[in-house]
Amino acid sequence: MDPVTIDLNSDVGEGAGDDGVIIPLVTSVNVACGFHAGDPSTIRETIRLAKRHGVAVGAHPSYPDREGFGRRPMARAPEAVESDVLYQLGALAALCRAEGVALNHVKPHGALYNAAAGDLTLAFAIAKAVRAFDPSLLVVCLAGSPMAGLVRRLGLACAEEAFADRGYTPRGTLVPRDQPGALVEEPAEVAGRAWRLARDRVVVAVDGTEVAVAADTLCLHGDTPGAARLAAAVRSRLLAAGVRLRAIQGAAATRSGPARTGA
Repeated sequence: MDPVTIDLNSDVGEGAGDDGVIIPLVTSVNVACGFHAGDPSTIRETIRLAKRHGVAVGAHPSYPDREGFGRRPMARAPEAVESDVLYQLGALAALCRAEGVALNHVKPHGALYNAAAGDLTLAFAIAKAVRAFDPSLLVVCLAGSPMAGLVRRLGLACAEEAFADRGYTPRGTLVPRDQPGALVEEPAEVAGRAWRLARDRVVVAVDGTEVAVAADTLCLHGDTPGAARLAAAVRSRLLAAGVRLRAIQGAAATRSGPARTGA
């Protein structure tokens, strides 16, 4: 039987976590583009850190909401969202180019990610922006979401994502952050959830039921309390179980060199 392979990703460059410790532990990162967090200097330093450790770099575009860290729902027209995403991709790509790093993927942030997972009009706006900017970029979507299917129908590559440190509803959606069970913060529990997601493709929902989740990549939020300890626990558990850690790869990054793999 072939070994299980999974990507570990983290949201970084947000000024809320220990990126210097987390980035070496994962295989891909999603870098804040300035709309919810980050600034040019932080973005560039984050890209340099990812390059140093051979970690794939993706864009983490958001609603324009620095005050709410991009986690507040916004009534924003699809045309505005498309322009927002294009703007953020351009900013990150410019700094990646200056550092000799290929932009690999795009993962929406926070409220934009959650809304687009089920709102096909919003998902289409994001996908249109990616396709217009660079159709070789891979789009990261919530596993099993309508957005994932739409992205593929539009001819873009999609990586489906699960969360080891977030609570799930029985419907396979994330528990809203203002509700009990939204965060999972105990390292052994997070590591165990990551292992089951990678091996069995299931996660235990807040009501105790098992939910099928077929994921290509597992996210560990950089701003979760104790994020570095969680990342270390997950990486150790997966490697000890023989899981291969390999970065998700868009076509642009594939042309630039091999993906990083975990030993």
